[in-house]
Amino acid sequence: MEKVMRLATEKGVVIFTKSSCCLCYAVNVLFQEVGVYPVVHEIDKDPDCKEMEKAIKRLGCNAPVPAVFIGGRLVGSTNEVMSLHLSGSLVPLLRPYRM
Repeated sequence: MEKVMRLATEKGVVIFTKSSCCLCYAVNVLFQEVGVYPVVHEIDKDPDCKEMEKAIKRLGCNAPVPAVFIGGRLVGSTNEVMSLHLSGSLVPLLRPYRM
């Protein structure tokens, strides 16, 4: 849990992904299209992958990836991010982190 939280708070927008996950890719592209370039941690390339997946789930993310953190807070996975985007709430959350 400690490692996930440390990494999740190192920058304004952080996404935990797996290199083969198409939903992770889609979320990353969505952020880039609104002018935000998140820090991406591919947990499948980390030796602590299994522990990180468990920690992300314990934090309340229904799927271990993508796990999106904005301002150090867990926003959620694909469903939560897309719901925020469709409701018009995502871009205001991201505004402080736009390039």
